[in-house]
Amino acid sequence: MSGKGQLLSDTLAAARSENRAALIAYLPAGFPTVDGGIEAVRAVFDGGADVVEVGLPHSDPVLDGPVIQTADDIALRGGVRIADVMRTVREAHEATGKPVLVMTYWNPIDRYGIERFTTELAEAGGAGCILPDLPVEESAVWREHAEKHGLATVFVVAPSSRDERLAKITAAGSGFVYAASLMGVTGTRESVGEQAHDLVRRTRSTTDLPVCVGLGVSNAEQAAEVAGFADGVIVGSAFVKRLLDAEDHETGIAAVRALAGELADGVRKR
Repeated sequence: MSGKGQLLSDTLAAARSENRAALIAYLPAGFPTVDGGIEAVRAVFDGGADVVEVGLPHSDPVLDGPVIQTADDIALRGGVRIADVMRTVREAHEATGKPVLVMTYWNPIDRYGIERFTTELAEAGGAGCILPDLPVEESAVWREHAEKHGLATVFVVAPSSRDERLAKITAAGSGFVYAASLMGVTGTRESVGEQAHDLVRRTRSTTDLPVCVGLGVSNAEQAAEVAGFADGVIVGSAFVKRLLDAEDHETGIAAVRALAGELADGVRKR
């Protein structure tokens, strides 16, 4: 089985053909348990997500805020391994037929082995990886293996990125460009802000790849706002918080499914 990078591209193109932004959800593998995490990913797909990013929990998630850090800690204390991440991708994709990415810091891949990781991700039906801390200048070997296995490589751009830097990053990436809406770590915000709009505009001037915005979106109103200028709306902390705040697992699953439905409505009201 080859990677599903093309499925990711087709899914984003289908959303654009419907004159809407895609809804991209993030959930960490192994949270609250491996089985519970797989159920949560299925639930957000059922609710209306087009794409899901499965997080590979990390002991030092420097770009993640307290909500995702808490979930990562729970997953790591539960003994989550890369094999569990691959299983999450496989079962979520097989159950839905939709694109599933892995979002991970570079160190776990480097230790695991690039060829081993890309081979296993492709075999699991994964669509690719989001690599927030891998410098483009050091990404050639990764990209070679990813392309061989049909996997997309999604890089992150930030409001601080100069135009020349944006062009270098987008030229190396595939699938879509992850535009961080503001400087700082992940988490919900009262407002997504003008920085995101400007970053999307500047990024689009360098590439034909879809530009999807994450960091700070937590409700349907914000999703609709971002959908007005971006190709995709990425939501993570809001889903994780629903699971953390739930009285029990069944309530948490119902909550993330409902949130996905609200956000899916939001991206259609651009």
